Amino acid sequence: MRLVTCETPSGPALGGILGDAVAMLRPALAAAMRAAGEPDTAAAAIPADMVALIGSEAAMVAAGRALAFAARPENAALRLPFASVRLLAPLRPGKILGVGRNYGDHAKEVGGPRLEMPRIFLKPASSVTGPGAAVRIPPAVTKPDWEAELGVVIGRRARDVSEGTALEYVAGYTVLNDISAREFQFDVPLPMTSFAKGMDGFCPMGPCIATPEDVGEPWALELRCWLNGEEVQHGNTRDLIFSVPALIAFLSRYMTLEPGDVIATGTPAGVGHFRDPPRYLRPGDRLRMEVERVGVLEHRIA
Repeated sequence: MRLVTCETPSGPALGGILGDAVAMLRPALAAAMRAAGEPDTAAAAIPADMVALIGSEAAMVAAGRALAFAARPENAALRLPFASVRLLAPLRPGKILGVGRNYGDHAKEVGGPRLEMPRIFLKPASSVTGPGAAVRIPPAVTKPDWEAELGVVIGRRARDVSEGTALEYVAGYTVLNDISAREFQFDVPLPMTSFAKGMDGFCPMGPCIATPEDVGEPWALELRCWLNGEEVQHGNTRDLIFSVPALIAFLSRYMTLEPGDVIATGTPAGVGHFRDPPRYLRPGDRLRMEVERVGVLEHRIA
């Protein structure tokens, strides 16, 4: 499944992508129940919030039933053209755990010693914005940079899990841009990485949460980023220094991972700060980020 949060006249609502269309989960499940002669309990079966949905096995089963019914050729009325739907960020995470210098090629362009354990920072939920957003860079920030990343969405409470079982705790995957104000990372006496990456709108995310049965295991996923149509990043999760299971196991050793938490797994080489000369984001820039089998995230800089 490819689960989305959509803007509707009555507020955010959950849906799923079906090809070039979107089906809203509650109406689709209600229609499936009526067709089967069952009482309409769709409102109770499908939570209004994505975190509640992915944290409930029963709700995920209901969502799958809804989308399977909406995908039938005779049920076209349950599907909306993708272009007609305004997508929001797929969820509001409880916490976003970022991983620095986690691709071999990016670690080389940054320089410094090889990391012996993951380098972790935090992004607040207030930094999240959705697909198509116009991200406003604070006027005082002079070195805003891009980082295309695979986001791992946690679906089950995880504490002290092993690498061998870590993927069982994944609800799905998303695409995110870890926008970074580089002056607060590199130009101050004490680096403030979480602050540099935690400003309003500095975590565009989406367009969906692609569940593991759609994505498969995250060992060899292509990542690409285009800035104003120019490809500026191209990597593969084969180059991760700390794999997705290793990150989940490491983090859960020190803190409880909860449904809806997101791990931003790092970015490949090609960010702006380490180019010669450096290149930073400017108003009017347009970004397109793609993770293979997960989705395409597009947004602009206001």
